[in-house]
Amino acid sequence: MDGNQTTFETIDEYIAGFPQEIQELLQAIRKVIKEAAPEATEKISYQMPTFELHGNLVHFAAFKKHIGFYPAPRGIEAFKEELSVYKGAKGSVQFPLDKPLPYELIGRIVAFRVAENTTKAQEKLNKKK
Repeated sequence: MDGNQTTFETIDEYIAGFPQEIQELLQAIRKVIKEAAPEATEKISYQMPTFELHGNLVHFAAFKKHIGFYPAPRGIEAFKEELSVYKGAKGSVQFPLDKPLPYELIGRIVAFRVAENTTKAQEKLNKKK
């Protein structure tokens, strides 16, 4: 592991490490996620800001030319048509920094993940009964 690598304890620490304009984008994404998932908790996982509700909900991270958003493969699949204009992979999407971020879409993806994780947690609970 690189000895110079910064490790973050909080999302605030993570965001503070970026230039002001990137901090503003990250704070805006954080706000959208909090609004769509008010009961989710924040943590750092994989050295990225992460929201958790009955397991990992979404991660996000800033890079040189994009914001990476990681709503798990099902979160990508459910919105694949709308996300098709962005670069991405099975469980991630890249929002370029030179274009407006799709906050409304991010909110809908987070709401989808909340419903998915909540349903899965409820099903687990029902199996134990």
